[in-house]
Amino acid sequence: MKSMLLILIPFIILTSPLLSQEHAESGNYVILISFDGFRWDYPERSITPNMQTIRERGVSAVGLKPVFPTKTFPNHISIVTGLYPENHGIILNDFINPFTGEIYSLRNRKAVRSSKWYDGEFIWETAQKQGVNCASYFWPGSSIIEEGRHPTYYEVYDHNRPFVKRVDDILEWLQLPLEERPRFITLYFHESDSQGHDHGPDSPEVNQAIALQDSMLGLLVQGLEKIQMLDKTNIIITSDHGMIETFEEKVIHIERDLLPNAGCHFISDGPVMMVQPPMGKTDEVFKQIKQHENHFTAYLREDVPAHLNFSKNPFISDIVLVANSEWTLLHNRSSQWLPGKGNHGFSPHLIDMHGIFYAAGPDFRKGLRTGTLQTIDIYPLLCAILGIKPVQNIDGNFERIGYILER
Repeated sequence: MKSMLLILIPFIILTSPLLSQEHAESGNYVILISFDGFRWDYPERSITPNMQTIRERGVSAVGLKPVFPTKTFPNHISIVTGLYPENHGIILNDFINPFTGEIYSLRNRKAVRSSKWYDGEFIWETAQKQGVNCASYFWPGSSIIEEGRHPTYYEVYDHNRPFVKRVDDILEWLQLPLEERPRFITLYFHESDSQGHDHGPDSPEVNQAIALQDSMLGLLVQGLEKIQMLDKTNIIITSDHGMIETFEEKVIHIERDLLPNAGCHFISDGPVMMVQPPMGKTDEVFKQIKQHENHFTAYLREDVPAHLNFSKNPFISDIVLVANSEWTLLHNRSSQWLPGKGNHGFSPHLIDMHGIFYAAGPDFRKGLRTGTLQTIDIYPLLCAILGIKPVQNIDGNFERIGYILER
């Protein structure tokens, strides 16, 4: 990978107005950034000067606790809905509707853009119903085709879109006429996740990815300053999950070794797997799995621990398997595949599954270092900043996070 130029820009922050109606009339903007797979401790490697500036001038958390499973799509959608996956519907990156046989996969553009899979209300839906224009540059769920469910402006995901262009296009949106301009924007970068999978979280390649993404933060701040938008823009930096080193020798062949010829359907692999036995065979299959339980834990769907919030959705299979840290679960379709050097999807209670939360701007407190925040609380936080009313019955709680805002 080419060496990357780090850009350190002083961050200008003004005193914020109060929340509520006065807050809404202030017209402050929000840019929500996701660095996919950016582990909680990556900023401690002394290669993120722009993030350090955000930390000094705004709010930084020890970590951001994801939802289970600690996968990309479930967590990104929890961030912008305030719901656990069992409630917003995207329970894994890939899963099946057992009633119709239809498949949802992050690699299937048609499925990803179909509104029928998404049960929650996205922050851009909430905002636009209340007169706030929104935009999204690559965020799971943002390219739904159905009118009213996507942001005012959005880009359909293109993995190879240059990072600099993503930043430049965001800045162009912010120079639209005031009545057309989005006040809420999402921005997504994948590099830290891709390199973490391929090379492991402690690799030089991950350090290069960290530095690259931090330099994009610098370009964004520099651009905001140039167009005189820095003092009215809140920048929030998040990640969907962390990353744990995995090993080829720490592999369990669930289908081949534990359930040969059992007639089960296996959904997903890696740190979490769902098993759907033939009708009437669930207890028998579960007993067989429990007899060989080693380096993973098996649950009946109704017995998945409450703290994982993964039992209510009808698309969750009868049996759920969760691997211990560093281990990989395989079925026959993936038996020729060996894990990369890093992965995620494990229990969110493992510290290395935690991501980051950094924020600075006119609505955030200055120089505040706080404890671990929760992914599901970001949606009500965004609503408060934008001065809009959140939907009811979300899992997120503003009371757990609201103290990081200026009052």
